[in-house]
Amino acid sequence: MTTIERGARGARRDRFFSAFSACSAFFLITGAAFLGAGPQAPATSTATFAGGCFWSMEHVFDELPGVVSVTVGYAGGKAKKPSYEQVEMGITGHAESVQVVYDPVKVPYERLLDAYWHNTDPTSGAGQFCDTGSQYRPIIFVADEAQKAAAERSKTTLEQSGRFKRVLTKIELATEFWPAEAYHQHYYKTHAAAYERYRVGCGRDARLRQLWGQGQ
Repeated sequence: MTTIERGARGARRDRFFSAFSACSAFFLITGAAFLGAGPQAPATSTATFAGGCFWSMEHVFDELPGVVSVTVGYAGGKAKKPSYEQVEMGITGHAESVQVVYDPVKVPYERLLDAYWHNTDPTSGAGQFCDTGSQYRPIIFVADEAQKAAAERSKTTLEQSGRFKRVLTKIELATEFWPAEAYHQHYYKTHAAAYERYRVGCGRDARLRQLWGQGQ
């Protein structure tokens, strides 16, 4: 082998090891970053509640820090794509409900439960306030075992507190949630005067004060 050939081979070998070292460094860095990231937890969770008029329940959860969105709609029935008129007639089995998307790091599910209890009448299972009928029945819809356990604990705590003779709110497995018509979304904001007249006329706030105290 001539001196020129040996020099050429040496140059190729140097280029190969240089490229190999660069690739190795890249994979070590990106691999470490990937491993360091760890599994990503879901950014948000979803909870569903029925507590009478969905306009009023939307208002409750909209004001909680950590809540991403609140949608009013229908849950607990078997009919597909129910309309407001059908639900109000009581022929679909649905209850007016709200679906709450929230950040569990900022607002735990237990905080949502507390807000729910303090804005409903647990002693009335056939409706809420001035709204009566199965479409206004109070239900905590649970999406999984963790929500079920938390909801049952909160209900048991309320029952054992002695505040009420009976707690008629149901805890049920979540069914398909159907968003209500656009007209009903954020009604308390888009039709503020009409909503305020309804709320006062329904006696909701007066009854909540009787149930939970003047802080309501």
